[in-house]
Amino acid sequence: MSKLENKVVLIMGASSGFGEDAALMFAAEGCKIVLAARRIDRLQNVAAKIQDAGGEALAIPVDIVNAAEVKNLIQTTLDLYGQIDILFNNAGIGRVEWFENHSSDRDIETLIQVNLIGLMQVTREVLPHMLARGDGHIINMASVAGLMAVPLAVSYSASKFGVRAFTDALRREVTPLGIKVSGIYPGPASTEFGSHVGKNATYNSISSKVRVHMTSKYVASRVVDVAKHPRRSLVIPWWFRIFVTFETLFPVVLDWIFFYFVKKYHKLNEEK
Repeated sequence: MSKLENKVVLIMGASSGFGEDAALMFAAEGCKIVLAARRIDRLQNVAAKIQDAGGEALAIPVDIVNAAEVKNLIQTTLDLYGQIDILFNNAGIGRVEWFENHSSDRDIETLIQVNLIGLMQVTREVLPHMLARGDGHIINMASVAGLMAVPLAVSYSASKFGVRAFTDALRREVTPLGIKVSGIYPGPASTEFGSHVGKNATYNSISSKVRVHMTSKYVASRVVDVAKHPRRSLVIPWWFRIFVTFETLFPVVLDWIFFYFVKKYHKLNEEK
């Protein structure tokens, strides 16, 4: 019998990518899955896959930046199941572009609202019920961009550094009360996320030359592993820890690397 059998798992951003694959894998472990995202048609397709395989899943459309919808999501889940054992905060959007070209509404305000504030609000709604039971596991999807800030991802890195700080602070606050909190920090992976981050020429040129070996299913499988064997954080693939360690110990070297990167690729330098 799986350690996760009959656990109630709420997955934010469950309509595609890591969220969808994690939902299918959690369901295969015998979990009861609540799927949340904006695209109800995609959610229903995921729910149908789980149900056709003999699992239990409920699809609830929600806009994570709408506080009323978030409250309704949590209350509906609790009314149906009475508890939430695992919260997988996976909803997120991205933007790859020089910061001066970011739009104030979508690329700054909405991005921070979805990636950080929305994640915090969902957690805030779930947490009291976990605390009342003295049990629960919150898994936050961050990014290596939350460990190492890079050009072309200024707003995204800011949001993910925020997720990292929130995850670490919350873990230290609620671990003594029986609640587990984990942060997941993946590098580039093959998902549709990459098609929604903009059309920056430098990024597109570099990404077309770099083969991404990490799949969405692999990342999702590691999320399920963390649910089975809780840990404070997970950086994947493993060799990205080398870059993170380098950032910590030798930040000035990375500053020089990125200095020459920007001098070479920024359009202002290209126009000179």
